[in-house]
Amino acid sequence: MSFANTALLGAIAGFTIFLGLPFGRATGLSARARVGLSMLAAGVLAFLFMDVGAEALGILEHHLEAYKSHDASLWPVVGLFALLSAGFLAGVGGIASAQRRLLAPGATLPPVAGGESTAAMTAPELADHRRALGAIERRALRTGMIIATAIGLHNFAEGLAIGVSSQAGQVGLATVLIVGFALHNATEGFGIIGPLNGVRPSWRWLGLAGLVAGGPTFVGAMVGYQVTSDTLQLLFFALAGGAILYVLGEIWSGVRRLGHTELGLYMLGAGFLIGIATDLVVAYGGA
Repeated sequence: MSFANTALLGAIAGFTIFLGLPFGRATGLSARARVGLSMLAAGVLAFLFMDVGAEALGILEHHLEAYKSHDASLWPVVGLFALLSAGFLAGVGGIASAQRRLLAPGATLPPVAGGESTAAMTAPELADHRRALGAIERRALRTGMIIATAIGLHNFAEGLAIGVSSQAGQVGLATVLIVGFALHNATEGFGIIGPLNGVRPSWRWLGLAGLVAGGPTFVGAMVGYQVTSDTLQLLFFALAGGAILYVLGEIWSGVRRLGHTELGLYMLGAGFLIGIATDLVVAYGGA
């Protein structure tokens, strides 16, 4: 398969993420619907966390087997484990630190439903209320973009797999990988919009989120066609795993305030199973 065809098919696989993003502009969603969508997204992300962990562990085990067979020293394993640790901690703690610095200082929560009506507020109180609502909206959109970034890191590593198999002449495997990753990406769109909690993003924001999350599949396919690097793959898997774990905590923190815990757990399981189902296409091609 040529480089141009690989890049084209990588783009198709990556940009199917736009199929789920328009649902972010749906209005009038109930608390139950928001919980269901958020936890469905969390289930998909939980599967991705397991997936990137398994991929990263596979790279380490490959080098460990080489050491056990006396074909290599132990230092590559030590170095890769150090890289995995640094990338994972950067994905978890680095994002949390950046999020804390980006939050507006002194932001307050708006009045709860059933509290004082905005019609009865004074002008300063109304201004404070609007600022608080704006802060909550900005936080939700930042969380959504962090999710898009985490998914993008994961998808870059997937794109590398497409490029490597294509460059090696494994056209059948590359094609099935593209189909499988396209199915994955179509569900990952829900992972981005699920935690917005009723915030209606603009089309511009959705377009940017799609590029951040889906574009790396296209870039990764081109890089993978030219370069094969366990170190590069491991770094992106580690960053993606840490970022996804952070995002899962953010989703759960937001959802628990809305109630409907039982529904949320069922939807979490459903999202996880959707991730497994789409991954079976990739596994079938690998066989």
